[in-house]
Amino acid sequence: MLDFAKVKKIYFIGIKGSGMVALVEIFERRGCKVTGSDTKEKFFTDEILKKKLFVKYHEGFDAKHITSDIDLIVYSTAYNEKNNEEFKTAKYKSIPMVSYPGMLGILFNEKYGIAVSGTHGKTTTTAMLAEIFKTALLDPTAVVGSQVRQWRGSALVGRSEFMIIEADEYQGKLDLYDPQAVILTSADWDHPDFFPTYEEYKKTFEKFVAKIPRHGFLVVCGDRNETLEISKSAKCKVISYGFGSEADLRIANHELREGKQFFSLSAKGKKLGDFEIMLPGRHNILNASAAIAMAHQFNAKMEKIRSALANFEGTSRRFEYIGQRNGAILIDDYGHHPEEIKATLQAAKEFFPKRRVWCIFHPHTFTRTKALLSEFSQSFEDADRVIILDIYGSAREVQGGVHSKDLVEKAKKYHRNVEYVPTIDETVEFLKDKINKEDLVIAMGAGNVWEVAQKLKE
Repeated sequence: MLDFAKVKKIYFIGIKGSGMVALVEIFERRGCKVTGSDTKEKFFTDEILKKKLFVKYHEGFDAKHITSDIDLIVYSTAYNEKNNEEFKTAKYKSIPMVSYPGMLGILFNEKYGIAVSGTHGKTTTTAMLAEIFKTALLDPTAVVGSQVRQWRGSALVGRSEFMIIEADEYQGKLDLYDPQAVILTSADWDHPDFFPTYEEYKKTFEKFVAKIPRHGFLVVCGDRNETLEISKSAKCKVISYGFGSEADLRIANHELREGKQFFSLSAKGKKLGDFEIMLPGRHNILNASAAIAMAHQFNAKMEKIRSALANFEGTSRRFEYIGQRNGAILIDDYGHHPEEIKATLQAAKEFFPKRRVWCIFHPHTFTRTKALLSEFSQSFEDADRVIILDIYGSAREVQGGVHSKDLVEKAKKYHRNVEYVPTIDETVEFLKDKINKEDLVIAMGAGNVWEVAQKLKE
């Protein structure tokens, strides 16, 4: 076991990761000296490290950085001794090493841990819940997988026993967390490179909710069969939320006014309250309802919940307004699964009914694109024009028996205006004089497609 009392200097390999930066902030506040390294590529986390946390780090990896005064190494799961010389050197020098999810698990399991899990909506729901706890003076620690605009970072460091995390299922990470309470938003098959079948994917959530102790809570989306099925594995109290009449917390009176969404919630016919959020889309009403349902179990006052949600500005890369070009609105979004694409494009149509919607989609990983090719091809219904870029292979795969042209051909069966443009720069060149005040451009994907919106703005 790690004795944190003896840990004075921590080195992060892959320090710019959004979750890694959250851990940096937690350890800085604990009085540790933190340093680390990453690639030269620029991320939103560069600013957090430099201007908020004043942490010095290396750009580029070098064995010389691993000095003998380092007490602990925290590394991103993207790196190992085969692809990273710092990792290899640290192992050779027998410096204690923990992966990012491993370290998150250690911190989470020593607190009253609330985990937000599911295929979609984790980031926004985690941030909403943490913001509610903060406003309700429950003083939580929180780790979110993206920048939360109000925090200018991806972490809260609180003094209470509560810790709220975005719990990612990929690579079996859920096995590392022992939650006291869980939100489960959805369970659509994803990460086929790790979960070869939907059954295996579902099983990871069943095992996770079975870990919640009897005195804990599971908050689950009541509008989805798969989440309700998974909830049968839990031995704790289960609270469902949703638009359906069977939900324990039922959403009603949903309307869109002046660029905001309004809705009310009732529990067993008794009205809990009216709420408003600035974020678009029915999926964000569901995210907010999940956060309200969980906060309600901890007796957070309704006026505090209402105020936290009304002022919640969202997180980076989730329907994020980037700017304009020739009057066209530029949006950046992380959607990289067919269900996320559909939800985001539907929200865009609702919020901007008079604009022509361009979806610039950057498929993320060969395995996902291949496994869900048919679902992807049918997910662009609410876009007027679709551009598909070359597949963004992750650090774990170089190619994989599928090409973006396959997706374009299949999508053309369901959509008139789909074209293939290989690169980000070619897409920017293609769009820069075509778009005007009648357009809304959404750059969508988990890779670096955000550069499309950024370069068009410039």
